[in-house]
Amino acid sequence: MLDVCLLGSGGMMPLPYRFLTSLLLRYNGNNVLIDCGEGTQVALKKKGWTPKPVGLILFTHFHADHISGLPGFLLSLGNAERTEPILLAGPKGLERVVRSLLIIAPELPFPIEYREFSGDTEFDWEGYHITAFRVNHNVTCYGYSVSISRSGRFDAQKAKELGIPLKFWNPLQKGETMEGEDGTVYRPEMVMGPPRKGLKVTYTTDTRPTENIVKNAAESDLFICEGMYGEEDKISKAKENKHMTFTEAAGLAKRANVKELWLTHFSPSLPNPKEYMGQVRQIFSPAYPGKDGKTLELQYED
Repeated sequence: MLDVCLLGSGGMMPLPYRFLTSLLLRYNGNNVLIDCGEGTQVALKKKGWTPKPVGLILFTHFHADHISGLPGFLLSLGNAERTEPILLAGPKGLERVVRSLLIIAPELPFPIEYREFSGDTEFDWEGYHITAFRVNHNVTCYGYSVSISRSGRFDAQKAKELGIPLKFWNPLQKGETMEGEDGTVYRPEMVMGPPRKGLKVTYTTDTRPTENIVKNAAESDLFICEGMYGEEDKISKAKENKHMTFTEAAGLAKRANVKELWLTHFSPSLPNPKEYMGQVRQIFSPAYPGKDGKTLELQYED
């Protein structure tokens, strides 16, 4: 099970009814935050969730509406009595930017670790498989696909036929190799079926449509994509500022064959995104406007 919460759905500037960009993922007691716009800690408190389990923060880029909430968020983590290290990951230059912001939060009770990207990359963290991929904004910017893998089914009948001791069954299911008293080695592949479909969430914001987005979002259970402009007559402005319209995001969702699309990162001049969803759903029907606090619990298919 993977919980997804859109903490903030606004772009450029916060509004009384819309926090700035931030997304929270919860899996197996380890939480990932993507972007940390102004008000993120308030949005999290409003949701009723604690910041303490957040051990990884991913940044798409360094514009203020995506990172200006970081000092306050880290202070909230400290006040939540976190002492374990936290990993911050994002474009090259991240450590320099964060150290500048932390002038106003100089004493934290936990160490900060950094991981900087200079191109598309993949890494694993606490059960998450994370793919960072370049998108097309007016500064270096990344999208993220976050996947939770799922092992195959344990074949109890085969385990019995192979004479594998019962005490080894659970470790084998967890991927461990076991050795019996007689020296016989038992490996997971002896009793585990092929991997089953896991879960996948893709998040992109502040970008023009790109093939890299389609490739990395392919078959996602949830695709969260920027929709800066709902009005089709703002396409030239979208191109100029390296953003997207609602229908462009819908086109990406359709091509990537995702299960569901949430739009986010709305312009301050767009008070009611619902007005434009009709034309979006003509392109991709399972599309929804994001809003602060919007949450989905993703479950395995079987």
